[in-house]
Amino acid sequence: MEGDVYRRGVAELVGAFALTFIGAGAIMTANGNLLVVAGAHAIILAVMVSALGHISGAHFNPAVTFGFLIAGRIVPMLAVMYWAAQLLGATLAALLLRWIYPDAIVKSSKLGAPSLSPQIGVAPGLVLEIVMTFFLVWVVFATAADPRGAFKSISGFAIGLTIGADILMGGPLTGAAMNPARAFGPQLVGNVWANGWIWYIGPLIGGAAAALAYEFLYLRPLRPVPVGPLKTGIDEPRPGDAAVS
Repeated sequence: MEGDVYRRGVAELVGAFALTFIGAGAIMTANGNLLVVAGAHAIILAVMVSALGHISGAHFNPAVTFGFLIAGRIVPMLAVMYWAAQLLGATLAALLLRWIYPDAIVKSSKLGAPSLSPQIGVAPGLVLEIVMTFFLVWVVFATAADPRGAFKSISGFAIGLTIGADILMGGPLTGAAMNPARAFGPQLVGNVWANGWIWYIGPLIGGAAAALAYEFLYLRPLRPVPVGPLKTGIDEPRPGDAAVS
């Protein structure tokens, strides 16, 4: 069991490292090209979810893990280990980026740390992070946690597209982190903390809301839902949890 937990933790560290390294690195080199930044995040997340989902569930995001925790789909001790691995992976990625790039790029890009646009206030920024993270965790539950979902076939693709779409909309406004680890690594290494709490509170609220909503609407129905002409399986007995437990 300990070896299994260790392997899961390493998978989470690698996934969070890759997301931060490629995502923040794209911000540092894209010269403001939003399509490049969104595409880099979407592609690396899709690849890593597809590659490591069978090992750890491919959370790579404390908000996702928090959603699984409050939905009862991961035990607390394993959740804490996931959080530690995710934060460490993101920090190591930021340290490597800090070492690779010249000081001028590091300072101008703030190491790819999310920042709030002067066009919006703190409250709208918080709500935007909540909503975008809700979409992300909702898709994670629909494709990965739901045993009727498409985890083995398209979950990585769907999750990657969701984060890419969120960045296309929210990137210019909040940085569209949707991920406390993705924010923490560059913030810590770059010492960039302005309004930093937004990228922790917002994703945790959004992730919790999505997890609980999907869990109780679709995974724990109070009574069988009538089945129409197309077989949905929603009225079948709930199988064992498909996520990490």
